[in-house]
Amino acid sequence: MHRQHILDNPVWEALTTEDKRFNIGTPALAYFPEDISPFVGMERWNEDDLVSMDSLLPAERSFSIMIARDVMIPPSFEILFTTPLYQMICTSLQPIAQAGATIKQLGEADVPAMLVLTALTKPGPFLQRTIEFGNYIGIYENGELLAMAGERLHLRGYTEVSAVCTHPDHLGKGYAAQLMTYACERIIKQGNIPFLHVKTDNLRAISKYEQLGFTKRADFYFAVVRKRAVSGP
Repeated sequence: MHRQHILDNPVWEALTTEDKRFNIGTPALAYFPEDISPFVGMERWNEDDLVSMDSLLPAERSFSIMIARDVMIPPSFEILFTTPLYQMICTSLQPIAQAGATIKQLGEADVPAMLVLTALTKPGPFLQRTIEFGNYIGIYENGELLAMAGERLHLRGYTEVSAVCTHPDHLGKGYAAQLMTYACERIIKQGNIPFLHVKTDNLRAISKYEQLGFTKRADFYFAVVRKRAVSGP
């Protein structure tokens, strides 16, 4: 049987290795606390796993699925949102002209500003404790956070770059490229390979990532699901 690459099922791989400390699920079904990340992972996504999903996932919250193939969703769940993604990987970083802005390491005190920026730009789920993934950086001007980037999933040998966003009034200044270069250089120095996920229709971001040396590795399925409400007797 062909063994899948660990990047094909990154949520499961992260929650059972480098990000294991965040797993509040079970050995068969792994997921993050609601205020850190919505992702849920399973090893095979076969019928046995779907039984676990149906019986073990709490009904009071929604979950996100991200995997390099289509998966079956139990009929007890409704799909709230779905969109195709590309997974991109950087094996040869190509730094481009830097904006020259001052990069700040972001911490707990910056979370309110980070929540405002991500709510405006919607780079993907960013919640109250998402910063605990670590290594978030940003660019401020006159007390306002204009751009940010950070890390999310950590696998053996790979680190995901995530939450890359720039305030709409400050696009085109090279802030994202500067932050991405900084983040990727740090990941590479740690001996890991940067990867990321991007919507297939986000052509502006894809072009920028390609300039930095990222290449498309795989098509990904992404969905937000929630267990259907159970009607009373």
